[in-house]
Amino acid sequence: MSSQVLVEAPGVHRVEAHTPRKPGPGEALVAVHAVGICGSDREVYQGNRPEGYVSYPLVPGHEWSGTVTAVGAGVPASLAGRKVVGEGFRNCQVCDRCHAGETTLCTAGYEETGFTRPGAMAATLTLPARLLHVLPDDADLTAAALLEPAACIAAAALKANARPGERVAVVGTGTLGMFAVQFLAAGSPAELLVVGTRDDREALARRFGASDFRLRSQELPDGFDVVIETAGSASAARTAAALLRRGGRLVLTGIPAPGADGLDPTDLVVRQLEVHTVFGAPPDAWAYAVRVFGAGLLDPLPLVTHEVPLTDFPRAIELVGAGDPAVGKVLLRP
Repeated sequence: MSSQVLVEAPGVHRVEAHTPRKPGPGEALVAVHAVGICGSDREVYQGNRPEGYVSYPLVPGHEWSGTVTAVGAGVPASLAGRKVVGEGFRNCQVCDRCHAGETTLCTAGYEETGFTRPGAMAATLTLPARLLHVLPDDADLTAAALLEPAACIAAAALKANARPGERVAVVGTGTLGMFAVQFLAAGSPAELLVVGTRDDREALARRFGASDFRLRSQELPDGFDVVIETAGSASAARTAAALLRRGGRLVLTGIPAPGADGLDPTDLVVRQLEVHTVFGAPPDAWAYAVRVFGAGLLDPLPLVTHEVPLTDFPRAIELVGAGDPAVGKVLLRP
């Protein structure tokens, strides 16, 4: 019998029987291979996700990979049998932001798979086929389950616009930080510094292409052309800004706690820093992440430390929040 996780309310869940929903016009039915858990899934379970960004009861799961098993009317039959990943934002496609390709800023309101729409912590997922990105036939679906966070960092890399030969840096050594290292390394930088709070991440950072690794408690160099911040704290954002040369480019992807002290506006103006932010991934970033993954320039597998069955959802949530340095990416396997 196939199953799904249903979070009925904060702190209340059950694993129940799952019935696949037949795809309607424009939709596809996907057999889920693996689904990742991140901090936002923990927020959903604990009940501290911001109001308007979750709808209970809910099947969570926005980081996933799978294989299309059926398609609805108007969808090419050739999509059936293909390995895929999929965008989460259910954009309206008609507002000015959607027409500009900025689907994460859709003015019709927030709707996202795994938060306000049924997610992938189930045997199958039915969603609009237009959201799917097809993978190479030989793609590793376990690795591909991490392409959602990779797409978010792809959005950061596109905004950073790092050019070959520039000095670049990453602040943060979690999953997002390690993806940022790989994207920047693919652009042939003159120098790639990684700054973190855990020295046990140095070996992995260097494996992915870092030329230097420093702890935030150490003396840090400056004069970098591009810095991507992934740590999600106000202090990390300030560290990232301090690394830049005058006129340098900063991309913030982490979300600090509400009320955090921000960057010094005087410093931003006087040094003419170019600051960008990322929330989610629009279609071009997804396409970029899938293309880089398909080319073998993105290696998500070393980031996966645990794979557990869907029935172990509570244990998986506990692992994600335990703060254990031995825990990296946790995947559920339907």
